[in-house]
Amino acid sequence: MFKRLFVTDGVRMVPAVIRSYGFEDFEGLIDVQAKSFPPPYPSELWWNEKQLAEHVQRFPEGALCVEIGGAIVGSMTGLRLTMTDGDEHDWATVSDDGYIRNHEPDGDTLYVIDICVVPEYRKFGLGKWLMQSMYETVVHVGCRRLLGGGRMPGYSRAASELTPEQYVAQVTAGERTDPVLTFLLRCGRVPVGVVANYLDDEQSCGYAALMEWRNPFIDNDNEEAT
Repeated sequence: MFKRLFVTDGVRMVPAVIRSYGFEDFEGLIDVQAKSFPPPYPSELWWNEKQLAEHVQRFPEGALCVEIGGAIVGSMTGLRLTMTDGDEHDWATVSDDGYIRNHEPDGDTLYVIDICVVPEYRKFGLGKWLMQSMYETVVHVGCRRLLGGGRMPGYSRAASELTPEQYVAQVTAGERTDPVLTFLLRCGRVPVGVVANYLDDEQSCGYAALMEWRNPFIDNDNEEAT
């Protein structure tokens, strides 16, 4: 993928590029991880070069980055899997601990395992542009949907009064906002379930909402092109 666009923070309008990342981008991608997930987030959980090499070699269509001024300021990564609704999983299993060696070239689901944008550029809507680009990848490769586990960082403050399913329902209804789930909803993702023990994430109490986007050019009931 390679596309040019202009993005704005409401004041400035700047050119940006969204493209597939390659071996030459690894230093910049790891720097994005460091800026996006600063301490106390453990640095050993940032992407490493071996993981990035697997992304580039196994599924380059699912390895995207965004550049502004020649510098990488965000990235998004996914893999293809064959999944049925209701499959229980966690991030480590579904992503092969980030190495995606379980990638299925003919998988029907494009599963997102990471999206991040450096804080300095988060007002430019780059996360939404990356998501839109991954939707385009879903259509391009012929998957029936995009899926991923969305963190629920606001849930810990409501856990004493709400089940995780009730919390997701309230965020979806607009009765609450959540830093991650509200963003995903604004990107067109739809909640299709909740999984427990998805990540070691105190803010989400270990839960994640499975958030789906269906390929509008595929009949998802009959899985035939329309």
